[in-house]
Parts: sequence; C-alpha cells; structure tokens
Amino acid sequence: MIRRIATRTLLLASLALGAPAWAAEPLATPVIDPAAPGDHLPPSGVSLFDQLFADNRGGHAVPFPFENLLARLDAQLRRDPASPLPPAKRVLIPLGRSLQRTAAAPDYFESPRVVVGVDSPPAFGALLLKDRLYLGYQEKSAVLEVISYNEAAGRFEFQLVKNYRAGGRPQVFYANRNICYACHQNGAPIFSRALWDETNANPAIAARLTATGRPFYGIPPGRGVDVPYAIDNAVRRANRFALTQRLWREGCGTGEVGARCRAGLFAAAVRLRLAGDRAPPFDAAFGANVARPLRTNGARVWPAGLALGRSDLPNRNPLQGLASWPDDAPARVALSHVAARFEPLLPRPPEGGWRADAPEAVTEAVAGLAEFVVDGDWPQLEAALARRADALPRLTRTLDCARSTGGRASRCRGADGATLDLADGRVERLSLAGEPPQPPFSITTAVRLAGGNLLERIDTGELADGAGRITLRLRADSQALAAAMDAVLTRPDGPALLDEQPIPRAALIAALLRALGDVPRKTAPITVPAPRLETPVSQPSAAVSGPQPPGVARFHAWCAACHLSAEQFPPNFLSGPGAELEARIRQCAPRIFVRLAMARRAPADREKTPMPPDTMLPAFGSDAAAWATSPERAALETVVATLLKAETGRDPDPDAMLARGYEALRPCLAGH
Repeated sequence: MIRRIATRTLLLASLALGAPAWAAEPLATPVIDPAAPGDHLPPSGVSLFDQLFADNRGGHAVPFPFENLLARLDAQLRRDPASPLPPAKRVLIPLGRSLQRTAAAPDYFESPRVVVGVDSPPAFGALLLKDRLYLGYQEKSAVLEVISYNEAAGRFEFQLVKNYRAGGRPQVFYANRNICYACHQNGAPIFSRALWDETNANPAIAARLTATGRPFYGIPPGRGVDVPYAIDNAVRRANRFALTQRLWREGCGTGEVGARCRAGLFAAAVRLRLAGDRAPPFDAAFGANVARPLRTNGARVWPAGLALGRSDLPNRNPLQGLASWPDDAPARVALSHVAARFEPLLPRPPEGGWRADAPEAVTEAVAGLAEFVVDGDWPQLEAALARRADALPRLTRTLDCARSTGGRASRCRGADGATLDLADGRVERLSLAGEPPQPPFSITTAVRLAGGNLLERIDTGELADGAGRITLRLRADSQALAAAMDAVLTRPDGPALLDEQPIPRAALIAALLRALGDVPRKTAPITVPAPRLETPVSQPSAAVSGPQPPGVARFHAWCAACHLSAEQFPPNFLSGPGAELEARIRQCAPRIFVRLAMARRAPADREKTPMPPDTMLPAFGSDAAAWATSPERAALETVVATLLKAETGRDPDPDAMLARGYEALRPCLAGH
C-alpha cells in the first residue's frame, strides 16, 4: 500500500512537470521510496567518513580547524595539475535552505555555511571518495553534517559531527534518516540547479562576503560557476548509485544466470574504464550472458521501468525580492525566508530512470557500474595487465591506404569497416569496426582502444608515398580480462561474491588481480568506531510520562519521527518531560498551526510546505489529498488553534500570521 501511494504521488508530479512519458506510467517503480528511509544505523559496514577519520582506538580524529580537515581531504585525492581548483570542491552559502540556515542569524555573511563535495579520483592506495563524500559546515552551530557512502550496505549514510569547535571534542553520530529523507528524497546528496545563485558564484553574494574581510577557511569569497557546477555534476552521479545498485542486485536475476550476468557486467565496466569511457559494441557472448538476462528479468520485475528521484533543487537567489518585505519585518526574517516553491521538502518528480526495453538500457547499466571500478588500487590492475604482456595473445588488423587527393594524408580502410586517417606521423582519426573514434595520437604511441585492447604499434613498412598497407598490432587485454573474470566466477567463493548483494567493488577488484597473477595490495586494518545514533530513538509512549491534556499526545504519532530528538534543527519540541509537553507545543503553536493549515490549500497557494512532508505521508498510510481532509490533521489543528485563541482571544488566521513572514513567527524553541 505504501509503495503504491508513493509511486502514484511521484508519477502524478512527473506528469505535471513534464518528465519523460514513460515515467508517468502507473506501475513505474521508484528506485528509492522517500517514505522508507531504512534503519538509522547501517545494516552492515560503516560510512567512508568513519573509515577516513577513524583514530584506530574506537573513536574519530576529525581535524580542526576546518582548514585542516579540507587539507586532509585534498591529500586523499588525485590533483589535476592542469586545474587551479582544489580536488575537494567547496562553496560558501550564507543564505541557504539547510535545516541550519538560521544558525548564524543575523550574521549570515560573517558565518556562511560551507558545502564540500568530492569529485576527484583517489590518490594511489586511498579510499574511493569521488562522488561519495559531502560535508556541510556551519561554524556558529559547531556542527558538521556528513553524507558519505557505505559500500557494504550499498547506500549513503547521514551523520552529524557535534561539538566541532576550538577546544571541543568532536562527537560523531549517525543521524535520524526520517529527517534526512524529508529533503534528500533519493537517499543521496542534493544541490541547486544553475545558476547556483545561493553560492558565492553569485557576484552579489560574493560582494557581501568580501565586505566582511573574513578568510573563510581559505575559500575565496568570490568564485565562478566552475566549482558549484562540479559539485552539481558529482551530486547527479551520486544519485544514480542507487539505480546501479538495484540493477546489480535485482536486474540480473538469481542463481547461476544472475551470477554470470553480474560477472559480465563487471568485466564490461572494467573495459569501459580502461578505454577511457569509450564503449565498444557488445559481442555475442555478452548478449547471451548479460544483455538478454538483464532485459528479460528487468522487464519482468519492473514492467514499467524504474523512476529515479530528482537530485536538484530549483535555483534560488535569496537576495531577490527583499525590497518587497514589510518595513517592520526584521532583516533576519527576510534573509532566511524560503518560499514553499523553493523548499527541499517539496516533493520532486522523477528526472529519469531505466527501462529494460530502452535501446540504451544495457549500456547505461555498464556505465553506472563503471563508477564503482576506479579506486586507489586501479593502477595496480593496469600494471597487472602490463606484466602479463608477454603471455597475452596478439591481434592484427590490416588496412589498405590511399593518399588523399591534393594532400599529404593517408586514408586507410579495413575490410571489416575499420578506418584510419594518417598525416605527418600522427593518427588523426581511428575507429575500429563498430567502435567510437579514438582521439588523435602519435603513430609511435601505444594507446588503449575502445574495446579495452592495447594498440601497441602501427607497422607502416608497406606504405609508400601515402599509399599501400598498414598493420595494427594489438595486445588482447580484453581477452585476459574475460578469462580472469571467468576464473573469478568459477572459484569456490565466486557465486557468493556475485550474488544479490550490494556491489562488492573492492573484493571483485582483488579477485581480478589474483586471477591475473598479481597480489592485491595489503592495507593495515582499520579499527572503525562502532556506529551510534545522534540520539536514541524512543517510542512515543516511553517519552511521555504523566497526565496529558486532551489531544496533546496526538502529536507524538505524527511528529515524533522528526521532532523527538536532542537536535534543535528541526526543533525538538517533543523532547523533554511529559508534564511540560503542552507548554512546548504552546510555544511552537504558531508555526505548527501554519504548517497544518497549509495542507488545506492548493500547492500553488502555499506560503510554506505542510507538515508532515508530503513525501513522508505514505509511511502513515496516507497521501497529500487524504491528509488534507483527514480527521487526524483536523484534530491536531484544533489543538493548536485552541491554544492560540486562549492566548490572543481570537481565532488564528494563517494569512494574518504570515503577513510579516514565517520566520517572524515565534520560534518553536524559546530563546531562538
């Protein structure tokens, strides 16, 4: 029931926003159900953040100040000597949309939030952090928010580093995934679309940051769009991990057929990476062992395809429209206000997906898996192939050449359709039959071809005055990889390694190295900290003690998933002694009333998004339409309306309450 409601909600939204037609089919399955975030603690493994900052004594050693943490990250990554950008990309966002957007009020520009995304490949022997680690840092709250991948569980983990300040002892907790999924609806990082006007790529934002004179952890206050663009691309790739994991676990099927399908997928992903992402045509064996089972089983399991949640938020310029705010609205209200249409809580329709009958279905599966191949040990795999060079078979291709009319170039063609253009000792274009073209290269240079084979040399001894015959000499690395993967599959532990588990990336690379006659690099064991929650999740009944006023206890059933915690973002008004619950709800009543009242309005007429968020309602067996008219919602609204009328002497009116802005309403937590 929950999955059907969630799917219907996503698909109706996709129709409204012009998603691909197939995504609107009634039986399309969401890759991730935002109403089912999973266990707060990892079901297996730990996050990359835990591995990176483990102190080997059962705790964490998180570098402080933040500049030191950034330096530690950069040291783990391969630096592009041609790029002026650091390997770990960082932007400043003084007026954002995170839960902690008001933490620095009113000094937003003196203490902007920093967002960091890793989009660079690892240094040799380092962890694979590319597209898998994201940080948000707000100095005023002394909190790091962390999203990092957990390969063993095949999912992103959400964590908080608290007490991250000078003289403090940082404490690392796993976060409440209910809270995280309300915005991170694909279980992965999110980021704004271009032009990224919330960041310091916006000249007006950069000017205000520069005017403060602060150094901002070594991050330039002014920056072009190159950095947020890089983070945006990393986030888009990261959001496809869940799709790749699902295709790997469920797409190929079970048993021997499924294991052989996964083995073929992984071998193809390795060849794709070897060839610099130039995909060759698939041969008959791949078609029989991989393409056919994947398409057949995928069509059976997901007859209308998989729908992938949208990772990007609409672009928002927080400085626009400030002049339209009432004169008596405090500055912090106008600056921190986020209209409903920009809120991350707003349900986002699919932006793509996967269908078994799509022409690109198999190539997309291989390309997605290739994002799990290159790690810090990748050079060892390439070296293993080179060390076996003498034992590998050689292939030859012969091409007939003619001198081009009026020029010095030779145009060569093979009987199988291969083409090559040669000029002044340089290959300007090479395409073997069915393969994408090769970038230009010197005739004396060994190059990796799209099929994964290595072009060792080109013999031109039979070429005279641009005409004659040339011979391409290839080392059959693709055959060596295929044989190695077959050896992995037939090992005693091969079927278990290739069963329906999350992608065992490191174990498969190690098994390939052994099959190629190499010894995987040994790494010192890491004692990772035991995962612990940001706060223990209590049952509502255990959190309430003593007699309760009529109706007040109802809030636990609908709000405890996010508001029963030790954190102040979102406000934890349900935490504390049961006897004081009514007082805490009275403090928060204006904001609760507005959020409940918004559910009765059409989406276009909402100043703020309703609560609970629409994406979480299926977990309660409801949806947006049902919640708007439900007696449970009406009862909650009546409770806070009664409290407000007792305070003011009049019935509360949402429009009057929002006249000076939602952020001008009394905060849920006294003193904030």
